[in-house]
Order: sequence, then C-alpha cells, then structure tokens
Amino acid sequence: MDYGKHQAPQGYEPGEGVLTTLIRIPVRIVVVVLVLPVRMVWDALAALWHAADRVLLRPLGRALAWLLATLVTTPLTWLYTWVLTPLGKAASWLAVALLLWPWIGLWRYVIVPVARYGIAAPAAWLYRAVLTPLGHGLRWIGTALLVPAARGLGTGLARLFATLLVLPVAALWRYVIVPVVRYGMVVPVVWLYEAVLSPIGLGTAWVLGKLWQGTAWVLGRLWRGIAAIGHGLGTAVTWLVMTLLVAPVSWTYRRLLAPVGREIAAAFEVAWRITGYVSRAVGRALATIARYVIGAPASWAYRTVCTPVGHFLRDSVWAPARRAAAEAGRAARTALASARETVRLARRDAWRALVGSTDGARSREPAGIPARTLGSTTTVPSAAQASETPLLGEKLVKRG
Repeated sequence: MDYGKHQAPQGYEPGEGVLTTLIRIPVRIVVVVLVLPVRMVWDALAALWHAADRVLLRPLGRALAWLLATLVTTPLTWLYTWVLTPLGKAASWLAVALLLWPWIGLWRYVIVPVARYGIAAPAAWLYRAVLTPLGHGLRWIGTALLVPAARGLGTGLARLFATLLVLPVAALWRYVIVPVVRYGMVVPVVWLYEAVLSPIGLGTAWVLGKLWQGTAWVLGRLWRGIAAIGHGLGTAVTWLVMTLLVAPVSWTYRRLLAPVGREIAAAFEVAWRITGYVSRAVGRALATIARYVIGAPASWAYRTVCTPVGHFLRDSVWAPARRAAAEAGRAARTALASARETVRLARRDAWRALVGSTDGARSREPAGIPARTLGSTTTVPSAAQASETPLLGEKLVKRG
C-alpha cells in the first residue's frame, strides 16, 4: 500500500483549509434559515404581480386604450376631417385669393409692362442708338490719336529719367559704395574673426570642457554613493513593510477573509436555490389545498346547481318572456302601422272634403290615355289621339 498518496474528500477544492471545511455547513444552515422567509416573500410578491398583471393590469390597459380611442381619437379624427380640414382649405384659398393673386396681378400687369416698355426698351434704344456710336468714336480717337502721343511721351520721359537719375545712382553704387564697404569693413572684420576671435573661442571651449568633465566625474561619484545608501535604506524599509505588514495582511486575506467571503457567497447562492425549491413546494401545496378546498366545491356547485338552474331559467323563464316580448313588439308595430294608415286616410278624406279632388281629372272623362301633350292632364282638341295599343296591352296584362 502506498501511504504517500491519499484521496481528497468530496467537495474539497484546492487551496481550501480546515477552517473552510468547518464553517461551510453551519454558515449554509444559518443562511438558509435567514434567506427562506425572504425567498418566500419574493416568490409570493412575484406570483401576486403576475396575477395582477394578468387579471387587472392588462384588462385595465385595454379598457383605457379603448376609452382613449373612443373619447379622444374618434372626436379628434372627426374634428380634423370635418372641421379643421375644411377650415384649412378655406383659409388657404382665402390667403391665396387675398395675398397671392393681387401680387401676381400687380407683377404681371403693372410692374413687368412698366419695366419692359418704360425702362428696358428706352434704355436699349439709348444704348443702341446713342452710347454705342459715341463709344466707337471715342475708341477711334483714343486708338488713332492719344495712344501714339502717350507712347512717344512715355518713351521720352523714361529716357530722361534714366539719364538724369538711374545712371548716376548706379555709378555711385558700383564705384564708390561697394569698394568702400568691401575693403573698409568686410575684409578687416573677416581677418579679425579668423586670426583673433576663433583661437580665443576654441581655447575657452577646451578649458570649459575639461572643467565640466572633472565636475561631472566628481558629481557622479557622489550620486552613486548616495544612490547606494538610498538603495540599502529602501531595501531595508521594503523588507520591514513586507514582513511586518503585507505578509500578515495577505495571509489573513488569503486564509481567513477570502474563504469566509467565498463560503458566504456560495452559501447565499445555494440557499437561494434551496429556498426556491422549498417556496415552490409550499406554493404547490397551497395551490393544491385551495383547489381541493375552494375550486373543487365551486366547480361541483357550478356543474350541479348553477348550470341546471341557469338552463331551467333560460328555457322556462327567459325564452317565453323573450317570445312574449317579440309578439308584443310585433303587435304594437302592427297597431301603429294600422293607426298611421287610418290617420293618413282620414287626413286625405278631410282634405278632399275641404278642397276637392286633387287628381285634376273630370269624372265624366274616359279613363283611357289622352292625347300626348306636353305638361297637360287633359286632352287638346287639336292634338292627335294617342295609340290604343298600350290600352290593349294593359287590359291583356290585367286580364291575364
């Protein structure tokens, strides 16, 4: 048997210690006891919310939507269709008639003719008949007379200016100013720079470079010494901080706080899942009890008592009452129709008794069709008699 190898206990994770294993079960039991009422209240509120949403909020929302559509949307649509749209069209037509058409007429029949025949046509005639010939004449005068005179005058003035001013200035610059500046100033300054200032500058730079190298070597030695001392002090302080502060805090966090926090979080997760199962079981038990205590008796009462009573009332009371009401309605409509007909006949007879017959036909005239005349109800002696064929057709139809 190999004693060097052993099997890890079930549920053991790498990095867990004895403290984690000891506090896991008690923490989970305490958390389950604490979380169970909260989970049951949460599930009860969720079920209540879903029931209220299904039974109350959705029908209420549909009723409010229908009420809004009936009381607001339909009147607004009617108002927009039958009031605002005609008013808008009338206002648009009125605005066009009062504002646009007068300006169009003013522009078309006043401004355009005045501008065309009062300004543009005279201006075009003036440009074509007066200004164009005048411009051509002035151009010929300028081209034939003034331009040659100006060109000769300009050439003479340019030669005079070059002779009197440009040539003396150029000679003064070339033979006086340039030699004086070159041999009196530039050549001595260049010799002074090359022979005196450059050697002095180079020597000074060499001396300053050597001084800077020595100073830098001394400062470097001093800085390395200070850095070595500071590094030693920093290493010591770092070791003290890591040994006395960071290591205990890290060990406490890794061995105590992290396992406890992880176990508490896992305990809450497991407790929430377990209490969910418990809450669901309790809810199912309450639903079963309610179904057998309330639902089953109510269903039995509905099937056994309410349904037969309703059928009896429908067949024995409601149907005869509806038939009697229908018969009474038909009898009332028949009586009203008879009364209206009687009143109509009595009114016609009274009117005939007061003003006579209204058909306009004489009693001794034949009932046949008279001669065809325009807008007349009696025969005309000079008009031709109508054909007898329609009378024969009517007699045959009546006899058949």
